[in-house]
Amino acid sequence: MDQVHHQPAAPMPTLWLDDVRRSFKQGTREINVLQGASMALWPGQAVALVGPSGAGKSTMLHIAGLLEPPSSGRVMVNGRDCAGLTEGERTRLRRHEIGFIYQFHQLLPEFSAMENVVIPQMILGKSKRVAETRARALLSGLGLGDRVDHRPAELSGGEQQRTAICRGLANAPKLLLADEPTGNLDPKTSEYVFQELVMLIRQQGVAALIATHNMDLARRMDRILRMEDGRVVEISPSAVG
Repeated sequence: MDQVHHQPAAPMPTLWLDDVRRSFKQGTREINVLQGASMALWPGQAVALVGPSGAGKSTMLHIAGLLEPPSSGRVMVNGRDCAGLTEGERTRLRRHEIGFIYQFHQLLPEFSAMENVVIPQMILGKSKRVAETRARALLSGLGLGDRVDHRPAELSGGEQQRTAICRGLANAPKLLLADEPTGNLDPKTSEYVFQELVMLIRQQGVAALIATHNMDLARRMDRILRMEDGRVVEISPSAVG
């Protein structure tokens, strides 16, 4: 009997967008923001999404994060086709598979750093004890072990954003979407937060798409995708000015 040799399966992309289009009506005009955008992201990759304001970066993040549907095209998250999902199914998939980090930390002001990282886990059904254990590990890993009981107003800008990173990773998402995560920080703090974010992305094997105007940071990520005329073009770090 002939021996069958099985090729190892290629790793599945965590995020796959295929020929995604998105248009909006503005009065009688139709504005085409995305015009056949395609991309794939794999586990453990930090991928920069660059382009001028208005190029469609935020729309791309919203579609990748299932916050809005495309006009046409396919969106696959962790192997699941999201086209026919109900709003409830999209919400559950977001909670389980996708983490978000925003330019402005969006922390709940009346809760401590610990509670801000615990709450998303408890919404997912984890016990308070389990959620606190993970929150403490994440916060301590980013140098916030002695700040866990402080509310956002008692934290510096860098500490607030590091707490927001921990919250984005609290439920161990497969996909992390970040919109200018260091854009509101001074250069020194931005550098520190960026290094910590990339370290966590690689440690936790999460696929991360990071929209940024900071070309210096973009050059140091694993790949750079640029929005051009409603499409996504992969460019080499050396081509970034």
